[in-house]
Amino acid sequence: MFEPRDQIRAMSGYHSPQVDVPIRLNTNESPFAPPEEWLRQLEGIVSTIDWNRYPDRSATELRRTIAQRHGVRPEQVFVANGSNEVIQTILLAYGGAGRKVATFEPTYQMYAQIARVTGAQVVEGERQPDLTLDVAEIERVVKEHQPSVTFLCNPNNPTGLVEPEHNLRALLKIATGIVVVDEAYAEFSDWSAMELVSDDVPLAVTRTFSKTLSMAALRVGYVVAPEWIIKNLEIAALPYHLDAFKQAATIAALSFTDEMETRVATIKSERSRIQNSLRELNLEVWESGSNFILFRASGKPATEVWQSLLDQGVLVRDCSSWPRLAGCLRVTVGTSDENSAFLQAIRAAVS
Repeated sequence: MFEPRDQIRAMSGYHSPQVDVPIRLNTNESPFAPPEEWLRQLEGIVSTIDWNRYPDRSATELRRTIAQRHGVRPEQVFVANGSNEVIQTILLAYGGAGRKVATFEPTYQMYAQIARVTGAQVVEGERQPDLTLDVAEIERVVKEHQPSVTFLCNPNNPTGLVEPEHNLRALLKIATGIVVVDEAYAEFSDWSAMELVSDDVPLAVTRTFSKTLSMAALRVGYVVAPEWIIKNLEIAALPYHLDAFKQAATIAALSFTDEMETRVATIKSERSRIQNSLRELNLEVWESGSNFILFRASGKPATEVWQSLLDQGVLVRDCSSWPRLAGCLRVTVGTSDENSAFLQAIRAAVS
């Protein structure tokens, strides 16, 4: 009588160890604090909020600001509490019981998690041994399962690989439902699906402010899609789901995009330094288009390498128990000093 649904009993919650260490490089956050000027603006924003009133239910001004950034109409934008809530709203509108949601593994774990929580059946396509995705596999999954929602992550998490544009175009040609391209790390990549969004294409592109805008604590994400998709998301979302302070704070943050783009360039440079150093240690390294790097320490068990790093004060993500990622660890690009400390620690761990 008091048991949860079967889908919930069969799952465990999202888990990322939160360990108190000097250097945390395990959750793909920005290593930089937000601009000081933005923090000062927040003090004034607090005093302008009508705290006794509900927020703008449609987040009108924020949607307009985001739309201007991408050259689309506000009616093509939906905003929520982080990109995970955006994904959940998409699956509430287009997934659910009796429908199938397709992923290509390994990829971001929350697609399957949220799909199952919302009652859908998850069907998995397989990436190749080098973790790239073949068009033939895309076609097989779509034709065999006819999913209502298909996810592509670009760049892909946890591999960091940039998804070739021809894979998305091939998928859109045969899609039996909507296609969601998750671009949580788009600013670090060399191409975006945003330019393909059109009212006659079943494509939704999700973004987050957690990475390049250094706003992980604020939890804001959005999706750009055809207006007919957005209307259905508005029906599926709870009323007043985005609070007034969050809306105002995000609008203010978007005036600092130039500074954030400079930080992206720094992270890309540091990413190259880390990748080159790991290869010099004869580790298997996947070419990243994101702010993190997946690598395999084949000389020693991954758990042993992870523990050695932790003992040296550096926390990375242990992916070695995940399906298809035996022996793999993932490191987020941090500040220059943090990256140097990681490289020193990994040399000691694998020596």
